[in-house]
Amino acid sequence: MSVSDSAVAPTARTGSNLDNVRRSNLAAVLGMAHTQRRVSRAEITRATGLNRSTVGGLVAELVELGLVEEQEPGSTHHAGRPSPIIVPREDVVAIAVNPEVDAVTIGLVSLSGKVLKRIRYDTARVPTPEEVVNIVAAVVAGMAGELQSSFRTVGVGLAVPGLVREQDGVVVLAPHLAWHNVPLAGMLGTALGLPVAAANDASTGLMAESLFGAGRGVRDHVYLNGGASGIGGGIAVEGKLLKGASGFAGEFGHTLVNSAGKPCHCGAHGCLETEVRQEQLLATLGLGKSGLEELESALLAQVSRPGGPDVEVLEVVHRQMEFLADALRGTVNIFNPELIIFGGFLGTLYSADPQRMARLVKSRALAGPSEDVRFARAELGADLLLVGAAQLAFAPFLADPASILATAGASA
Repeated sequence: MSVSDSAVAPTARTGSNLDNVRRSNLAAVLGMAHTQRRVSRAEITRATGLNRSTVGGLVAELVELGLVEEQEPGSTHHAGRPSPIIVPREDVVAIAVNPEVDAVTIGLVSLSGKVLKRIRYDTARVPTPEEVVNIVAAVVAGMAGELQSSFRTVGVGLAVPGLVREQDGVVVLAPHLAWHNVPLAGMLGTALGLPVAAANDASTGLMAESLFGAGRGVRDHVYLNGGASGIGGGIAVEGKLLKGASGFAGEFGHTLVNSAGKPCHCGAHGCLETEVRQEQLLATLGLGKSGLEELESALLAQVSRPGGPDVEVLEVVHRQMEFLADALRGTVNIFNPELIIFGGFLGTLYSADPQRMARLVKSRALAGPSEDVRFARAELGADLLLVGAAQLAFAPFLADPASILATAGASA
C-alpha cells in the first residue's frame, strides 16, 4: 500500500468506464478528508481539478455512505460564500492490535486517524499466537455493546514485530515472540468475524507518520521503530512504501554494527537490535517493565540533571547512539533520504541528545547524502502503531469507498 496515495493532492481521472472513474474520484475525495481531517469543498475542487457540481455529488455520495459529514465553515477572510467543510465520520472505526513480548495493545481508531480507545493487556510471559487471539477476542467482546450501538467497525489491522507476508498475513518469523509461520491474520479473522490485515509494526509506523506525523509531505524518508521486541523500520521512496518481494523490507534491526557483538535471535552476531536495546536503557535507569512515557521521563531527567548527567546513563546513551549511527550510515548512503524519523524507544534515545545523534550520522555518511538528510522524532507518540495498524483495515475503503456497503451487508 502506498504511504502517500491519499496524502498527496489527488487528480481527477477520465476514461470511458464511467463507473471506474466515479469510484476513483470518490476515493480521491475521501482520501483528502481522511488525511487532512478537515477539508473544504473548494480545496477539493482545486486539488482534484473536478468541477464544483461533480465534487458536490461525490461529497453527497460519501455522506450517504456514512463515511463523511459536512459542517458549516467557520469565519473566513475570503470574499464570497464560505465553502462547506468535509470531515470523516468518527463512528467509522477499525480495531488495531499490536502484540509485543510483554503486552498486547488493542485500540479503536476512527477514520480520521484518532485513537478513541486504547487497552494494554500486560502478559506475564511472551504470549503465544493463541493467547494473543484470545486476549483480543475477550477485549472486543467486552466492547461489543458499544461497538454495535455507537460504531461501524470496518476491520482489524495487526502491527506485528516480525516478518509478515503481505499476501496472506502470515507471520513468517517473529524471533522475539518465538513465532514461526503463524497465520495470525486468519486466526484472528475467524475469532472476530471481521476482515484482518497484518504487516510489520515498523512498516505500519511509517504509514502513520507519513500520513499524520513527521513524514507528512516528505516523499523520501526512513522510519525506525524501537520496541521491546527489537528494532524495525520502513522506507518510503518517491512516496511509496518499499516492500520487497514479500513485504519483508525494512529489517534495520539486523544490520551488522559490531563484529564482536552478542548473538542475535536471527543467528548472526552483533546486529543493531542486540546492541541498542530498550531493556538495557530500562535496567540502567532502574526501571522494570515500563511504558515509553516512564522511560522517557526517567531518561530525560537523568541526562538533564542540574548537577550534571548521570555518568552511567550517559555512557549507555552515547554507546547506543554510536551503534545506531553506524547502522544509519549505509541507509543514508544507499537511499539518500530527506528525513529519518525515530519512533518508539529510539525516539526517546534521539531526544536525549538530538544534535549528537545528527552529528554522528552525518560524520559517517558520504558528504552528498549527509548534507541532504535531516532528523525528527515521530510525532504520534504512543498512538503511532495503532494508527498505522488501522490504516491496514481502512485501506480497502479508502481505495473504493462504495465497498463499505458490501462489507456492512456481509457482517450484518
